[in-house]
Amino acid sequence: MGKGHEEEEENMAAWLVGINTLKIQPFKLPALGPHDARIRIKAVGICGSDVHYFKKMRNAHNIMKEPMVMGHECAGIIEEVGSEVKNVVPGDRVAIEPGISCWHCDLCKLGRYNLCPNMKFFASPPVHGSLAKQIVHPANLCFKLPDNVSLEEGAMCEPLGVGVHACRRANIGPETNVLIIGAGPIGLVTMLSCRAFGAPRIVIVDVDEHRLSVAKSLGVDETVKVSANIEQDVSEEVEEIQKAMGNRVDLSFDCVGFNKTMTTALSATRAGGKLCLVGMAQTQMTIPFTTAAVREVDVIGIFRYKNTWPLCLEFLRSRKIDVRPLITHRFGFSQKEVEEAFETSARGGNAIKVMFNL
Repeated sequence: MGKGHEEEEENMAAWLVGINTLKIQPFKLPALGPHDARIRIKAVGICGSDVHYFKKMRNAHNIMKEPMVMGHECAGIIEEVGSEVKNVVPGDRVAIEPGISCWHCDLCKLGRYNLCPNMKFFASPPVHGSLAKQIVHPANLCFKLPDNVSLEEGAMCEPLGVGVHACRRANIGPETNVLIIGAGPIGLVTMLSCRAFGAPRIVIVDVDEHRLSVAKSLGVDETVKVSANIEQDVSEEVEEIQKAMGNRVDLSFDCVGFNKTMTTALSATRAGGKLCLVGMAQTQMTIPFTTAAVREVDVIGIFRYKNTWPLCLEFLRSRKIDVRPLITHRFGFSQKEVEEAFETSARGGNAIKVMFNL
């Protein structure tokens, strides 16, 4: 009892306590349940949603009302398991799925647990995140890493899962020519996923030259640089995109989520094609749906992921996907470094994925 209690007292986490204000403070762990694991966290990535909370204390409809532990892209080492746990043992390196669904509602029963209305998701208020020395989490959401997959790559399963889920929802295969709008972290993992799913031609569009050059280095077929002016008419850009695509856009992913990007994607997609909205920059959009309807372009959306960790880990193990080039910045777990890491991620620039090594 004594030892566990001492460890609990020592556990520290990065708390967001106000706008642009992070503090490393004690984080008391809950008791270990029979189906839980206690995990020593080793790698945590910063996501766009973390930056929204850091800068505005809110992300879309989620508003932070009290201090919260940050982080949800994570991997670590199992320290202790509950009496009923069979899938992992102490010492196992694991990637961690950050959302706990209820498993009782209709959506959970249908297998669409990512849409569970009772979801408890790391660092989504009021649930604390995983940027901590240790956490307690259901063991069935801990996935053992293959020997050749690093803890950092394990943490990258979270953003990669979004790309994999998008590909599944959109039925990407060897006959799908894909357009991706946005070459940020999610656009890039979507691109890597499309390739792993067999897409023969992928073109990526962005406003930033550096991000397009990263996409080029990751093996995209072609890049198109567009204007950052969100009021601009998109017809000329659409023409350029269609030319780069060989005039056949079977499927578009909007990994940004603005009026302009959705309008561009809808206009570029061929009749009878599909558009998948992945990015959520704007909560409301005004887009020309009628032109999509008369051309029978199917519009679908995705939210997070479901059952993606095993496939992500297989892609990483087999090197069908290599996420390592996306990790551009690394920080330790001191007060100064935590602040610096969030500022680096918020600035954007050359930063793609900012990673903590604990």
